[in-house]
Amino acid sequence: MTKIYLKGLGLIGSSLARAIKKEHPDYVLIAEDQDHAAERYALEHGIADECGTAFDKAEDADLIILATPVSVIAKDLLRLSELETKPGAIITDVGSTKRTVMKAARKLIDAGKIFIAGHPMAGSHKTGVWAGKADLFENAFYFLIPANDASEEKLSELEEMLKGVHAKWLETTPVRHDKIVAQISHVPHVVASALVNQTEKTFADEPMGMRVAAGGFKSITRIASADPTMWSSILLNNGELISEQLEDYIDALKEIDEKIKKQDQKALFDFFKAAKIGRDSLGPEKIGAIPGFYDLFINLADKVGSLADVTQILAEARINLVNVHILEIREEIDGIAQLTFSSEKDRQKALGLLKTKYKIIER
Repeated sequence: MTKIYLKGLGLIGSSLARAIKKEHPDYVLIAEDQDHAAERYALEHGIADECGTAFDKAEDADLIILATPVSVIAKDLLRLSELETKPGAIITDVGSTKRTVMKAARKLIDAGKIFIAGHPMAGSHKTGVWAGKADLFENAFYFLIPANDASEEKLSELEEMLKGVHAKWLETTPVRHDKIVAQISHVPHVVASALVNQTEKTFADEPMGMRVAAGGFKSITRIASADPTMWSSILLNNGELISEQLEDYIDALKEIDEKIKKQDQKALFDFFKAAKIGRDSLGPEKIGAIPGFYDLFINLADKVGSLADVTQILAEARINLVNVHILEIREEIDGIAQLTFSSEKDRQKALGLLKTKYKIIER
């Protein structure tokens, strides 16, 4: 009987637990969390079979998952290096920075234990065990970093145990991982949060400002609603790379500020044109063999039942919808629904069904 020990019942941890239990209902899943209310919820809703304390039930686990902030993961890796664990057991994590984690895992690795660092590139602005869902990672990229040759040989075993997440596995190195996520995840979170804080300061004496904030503002600042504890930990643990990339970003802002002051229309046009080309080219043709997603944009009326009608049409046709994102939605004005599919075949099939009833927006 396969036994999983999972520490951390937040959004990521509880979603992993749900996905594991859905795919492997016969697995025994033991959960641990500092919030006992989260543990009770997990037991009551079948997310976990048992609860543990300080890894007291981890000694015969086949897989140990650390789903806590990176600072806690580092301490737990040291703790696990001193504990008796099952021979061949896999230890993994879901931390957002991998150089810190791999450094903390050195004693564990030297003790001959199997460690494969991990990071699923999926999440939500919602937090806690209550926000978790089994399909959170579906078609998302999931980084895996084996610590050594012994861990490399266990990759397929880990992927099988985590099969229920239905993710796209990507093997990489700690340095490469941290550089990538610093630019595409960490810096955007800093930018979004700074923009929200600066906007609130700007509108301190103008309450109407935040009230009418919608459309593009809400789209680019949505991620600012994420967990402050997790994100402050990420910035501390990947600070060097984040600072470097923030400096480049600040230089770019200063440069465009100068173009505005000089009223340089051509430079401003080129700035937006380059960004549009870069944003529009995101996809499999840009990143080689890494699989991508396929989007369809439709005009969606701002009224009750509009989105439900779209999803019902797709469900009846048995078309798998990976994600839905509402763009530039405002009160009493139609918005744009971005529908994401896992294949071009599904996108084309959805296009054929929806174009007779909804206006398709060309990118």
